[in-house]
Amino acid sequence: MKMLCTVIGIALLVVAGIYFVTPADTLPSFFPGHEAGAMRVHMKHGIVSGAAGVVFLVLGWWFGRRA
Repeated sequence: MKMLCTVIGIALLVVAGIYFVTPADTLPSFFPGHEAGAMRVHMKHGIVSGAAGVVFLVLGWWFGRRA
């Protein structure tokens, strides 16, 4: 469980980084928020992905601590 939470947390932090630096029209098409022709960055998506990533990393740390 520790490893799963840690991997998910790291993946979500990478996704948050992609949302922060990539305009909406160049996001991969399977990402929520992909808009053709939109040059804005999805800050809310990045913040939520980053927060969820931190939560999963804390959960991974917590599960590793209890074992």
